[in-house]
This record gives sequence, C-alpha cells and structure tokens, in this order.
Amino acid sequence: MSTSLALTPTFSLTSKQAELRDAAASAARHILAYGGSRSGKTFAFCYCLAVRALSAPNSRHLIARLHNIDVRQSVMLDTWPKMMRAAFPGVPYDVNKQDQYATMPGGAEVWFGGLDDKDRVEKILGKEYATIYPNETSQIAYDTIMMLRTRLAQASVKRDGRPLPLKMYYDLNPTGRGHWTYREFIEGVNPVDNRPINMASRRHVLLNPADNPHLPAAYLAELDELPDRQRQRFRDGRYLSEVPGALWSLADREAEDGRPIPGIDQMRVSEAPALRRVVIGVDPSGSDGTGGDKQGIVAAGLGADGRGYILADRSVRLSPDGWARTVAKLAGDVGADCVVAERNYGGAMVEAVIRAADPNIRVKLVTASRGKVVRAEPVAALYEQGRVSHAGALPDLEEQMTMTTTSGYQGGDSPDRLDALVWALTELMLGGGTRYNLDALT
Repeated sequence: MSTSLALTPTFSLTSKQAELRDAAASAARHILAYGGSRSGKTFAFCYCLAVRALSAPNSRHLIARLHNIDVRQSVMLDTWPKMMRAAFPGVPYDVNKQDQYATMPGGAEVWFGGLDDKDRVEKILGKEYATIYPNETSQIAYDTIMMLRTRLAQASVKRDGRPLPLKMYYDLNPTGRGHWTYREFIEGVNPVDNRPINMASRRHVLLNPADNPHLPAAYLAELDELPDRQRQRFRDGRYLSEVPGALWSLADREAEDGRPIPGIDQMRVSEAPALRRVVIGVDPSGSDGTGGDKQGIVAAGLGADGRGYILADRSVRLSPDGWARTVAKLAGDVGADCVVAERNYGGAMVEAVIRAADPNIRVKLVTASRGKVVRAEPVAALYEQGRVSHAGALPDLEEQMTMTTTSGYQGGDSPDRLDALVWALTELMLGGGTRYNLDALT
C-alpha cells in the first residue's frame, strides 16, 4: 500500500474491533460479529472492507441491508464517511449518490444496496463481488443470504500480486436461537437440513457496548434499565434460548404446569407420509414486488395418520402475477387441492390473479377478523400436542414462529410465512374459516 493510503497515526480500533479485524484477516471466509447495540460492529466491518478495497485495484464490494433507506442513511451517508475520515483521512474517494457506490483509489468500488428495492437488487445482483457484507442480518432471511452468496465470485488481485480472498461479513443484535446465524455459526449446522458444516470457514466475535470506550456512561446506564429481554439482546448481546412468551420453540420445553412440550426439532421428519389432503396457505401483501412485505406461501398436508405436515415454504416478494405463478407451481409440485388466501389485500384481486395463473385451482378466501396472535394460538396448540411435523428444515418460517409471542410478533420483518402456515393448518385441522373448535384440541 502506498504512503498516501497509510492510516492516520492517531487512529486505533477498540480491542474488540481489533479482534474482529483479526478474524476477518484469518483464513475463514465467513465472519460474524454479534452483540449489543452501538458496540462498533458496523464501523469495524466497514474498516475491514475499506482495507480490502484499497489493497486490490478494480475490486468490487457490497454492503447490503434489508431496506435501502437504511443502508443509504445509516451506512453510505453516516458510518462509511465517519470511518474514512477517522482511519484514512488523506484518501480521496468519490460517492455516486444516485447509484449508491463509492469509487476508491485504484478503481475499487464499494456498493450500498437495499434488498427491498427490486430495481436496485437487480442492479447489484448483476455483479460479482470480492466482499459482501449483509448488515443487520436479524432482518435478512436465510434464502436471501444464500442468494447473496452466489454473487461472491469476483477474482481480484492485490497490489502485491497476491489474490484477494473472498469474504462475507455478517452482523446483528442477536435474537432467538432459532435464527440462522446461531444455527450456522454457533451450532455449526446448516439451517436448511441440519447437516454439519465446515467450521474452519467460519469465525464469530462477540462485541458489546461495554467494550466500546467511546460510548458515554449515560448510554450504558440506559441499557441497564431495559426490560430483561431487551437488556440481554442490546446490552449483553445474547442469543435468547427462548423468546419470553414464545408460542413455538425449536427445542423441547416445559409448560408452567410441568407438562412436556415437544419442540419443532423433536417432531421434524425427513419426508411426509401418505397424505389425505394438501392445501396452500397464502398471505398476500400490498407489495408490487419492488419493496414492502413478502407474500407468505406455505404448503401443508393432512396425513393418513391424522397429523399435519408442513411441506414447503415458497414465500416471495414479487408482483401479483409473479407470486400467483409461484402458488400455481407449488400447487402442482405438492398436489394441492385448495389454496386458502387472506382476502384483506383485495379479495377479488387475490382470487383473480391465482386463477389467471391456473384456472383449475380451487381458491378459498378467508378474512383476518382477529389479531395475528389470536389466530396463531390454536395452531400453536396443535404443535404443543405433537400433532404437526415439519418435513425437513424451514429456517425462515421457523424463525418467524419462534419470534411470535403471546404479546405479538418480535421479529424485524412481517410474519408473512407464519400467517400462511396458520391459514393452511386452520383449513386442514381446525375446521377452516376464522372460528376455531377448541374442543377438538383436547
């Protein structure tokens, strides 16, 4: 690196940020930073990414968040320039605010993209990158992460002639242990099929606010006064073994009266048995495919043994025509005899787009006249009784389930997948509609 790219003598990372930098410089390809709020995770990863961009002319790098407005305001216009001023004050770089990328000395590019913006996603996924940094991954579904990994493919050469290793960085304030980051980085299993993964390619570092000497004492005092769950997440940076009041859990647990409650993992099967009926639950959204919530699309079957089986989660964020075609294809794949769809986002339109995709599909429209938790509780009771199994792993759906509590949904997105599951199992096992036969659960 030339003298003009040298660090300012007064700049230094915190001890935990230095530990994260060392992990990022190791042989591991995937590096996770998890911990409490304002612990310096984003700054440290931006620094690591800048070092790579400055060391490899013409390389390309991506920083992505779920919402484009967040990556633009919080990272491109805030953390990134703060990091450059602190660590590389003499290094000139240009920012194209319209297309959202920075050009570094030597021609390297750092792109900033939102995963909820269809046009921008198409633009960023049309490129290959040497570094991809999904920021705030508590909000990003695992299927999106797998898609991003297919773009980690740019062959770049450093100034000294050596190849620049491919890297992916991830960070989050940890949620429940059902989150894909916990399954992959802490448990060491693939979130989709639970197979062991190569942990030599992964490193993780815990950073908490107490490790950041730049924070005022008053801020740490405020974190001390948070309720227990929020304090564990935002101060202590802990993955919660169970979100308080959760209606579902991956692991077995015990009810207040001492009854054993089977977890999703215990009831999981590799494949469903012979089925008497198969339906697809659909939770439409107001999205036109360019942003907003996804459309929940979940297939479920009723076995000859009288038990329910969750067969597939094909939730998407597409135009009405796009998600309707997804529903039609799934119906053909699993042999569904009915599609149960929420009418709240325009009942006539919902039925029309599904029939346009496949005129032979039977469509049943249902009305969400009660709150999400009220609708979900009878379905959760089926799981408590061990009457529902998942055929294989469905990590994004299961994360939404374990983040749903008696007080409401605690996740960062919309529980679209869960809503679709509720509609499907209600049709199969609770008599359909919005009135539940609670006597049937005893």
